[in-house]
Amino acid sequence: MSRVRYALPLALVTVLLAGCSGAADDRGEAEKRAASTSAGASPEPGGGTGAGPSPEQSLVPDPARLPKSPAEARDFIDRVIAGPDSFGPGVVKRSPYESDPATWPVLGEDCVWQQQKPAYSVLATLTRSFELPAEQGKGPVRLGAVVTVHRTREDAAWEMAESIEESMRCPTQELRKGETIGSMVAGALLGGESAQNTSEDFLSEMGEYRSSELGGPHYYAWQQAQTLQFTVAVTGKGAKGRTEDEIDTLVNEAQSAMLSRLENTVEKQS
Repeated sequence: MSRVRYALPLALVTVLLAGCSGAADDRGEAEKRAASTSAGASPEPGGGTGAGPSPEQSLVPDPARLPKSPAEARDFIDRVIAGPDSFGPGVVKRSPYESDPATWPVLGEDCVWQQQKPAYSVLATLTRSFELPAEQGKGPVRLGAVVTVHRTREDAAWEMAESIEESMRCPTQELRKGETIGSMVAGALLGGESAQNTSEDFLSEMGEYRSSELGGPHYYAWQQAQTLQFTVAVTGKGAKGRTEDEIDTLVNEAQSAMLSRLENTVEKQS
């Protein structure tokens, strides 16, 4: 299949929230959902076990191409996750470039992100960090991309649901010392709603980013999509002289590339 350019509906929201959830490059798409592997309930319409498409999703996967072990999940991530060119011209790797696969950040009760061991529901997860370097009159844009492979579709859907819960629980969050996000507006669209046909579930957030290094408030954008047992997410943190459209374009380009790669990787061949 040729690559499809996805037009992701950042402006289309069906749920408005007063809070925010964590950033892709800081959270590693954190979750606290070990119980979801033992509970039989499905948090999404149609349920499923990750072996086929939901009613909202036209993607028909080949079961043989779906990861079933940590090694297969890591190989899948390598095929799907964004690189610098996925964002567009000028974007480069940041150091450290890739996260430690043995840990990922979890949002604590104090609304501060902390490193913990990935939940049992996760086969593999990886976060990459990027930057659009500073230029005359413009500061650096910090970017992140993450792909998480869960054991089942239900586990992936729980991650999406918990992101909403985190938004309401923590109106302001500390990403790390000297970095915060807040004043967020968030939205959620299931597949088939308001022309959202790129994934089974889609979340987006826009708000304010503050940094002891870069000042602020600057524009902040985060989006996450869930299809089958997978979630993919992208974060953009603005800086002086950077427009909202500039950040949104970078985020959309990378998310589009990952969703296209995901589809090409698992789709059943005719």
